[in-house]
Amino acid sequence: MHLREFSQSQVLPIPLAEAWAFFSNPANLNEITPPDMRFQTLGGDLSAVHPGQLIWYRLQLAPFIYRTWVTEIKLVVPGEFFVDEQRFGPYKLWHHRHSFRAVSETHTEVSDHVVYALPFWPFSEIAHALYVKRMHEKVFRYRQQELVRRFGS
Repeated sequence: MHLREFSQSQVLPIPLAEAWAFFSNPANLNEITPPDMRFQTLGGDLSAVHPGQLIWYRLQLAPFIYRTWVTEIKLVVPGEFFVDEQRFGPYKLWHHRHSFRAVSETHTEVSDHVVYALPFWPFSEIAHALYVKRMHEKVFRYRQQELVRRFGS
């Protein structure tokens, strides 16, 4: 298994409590995912994030290729961070830490740190180089742009 990491941060002009309220609501993930991925929340517990919470989604990985993705919220420290991990889906491993830090009373730094591995290593190295790496960059770039559109820069 080959582990990979991806991190990004951005400062949003909203107080920490508002950032936490937005990101800790699982329904908002639909709002910050590129529309061409046809991302849908299918079910599970859609209340504010809490340990043990399971949520399942459907997304389009490529034309005519859809995949169900089940995540579990593993750890939550309200107002600071939460961790989601894949239980079923396209990755061999997916561990995503969402962190929040007040920069001032009116600005919050929002950070993502993902550790992931693809199935079928070493063959997955080709898929990562040709598709997966660019898809991650696209998804997180879209999220940053959508958050700026929604909250300002």
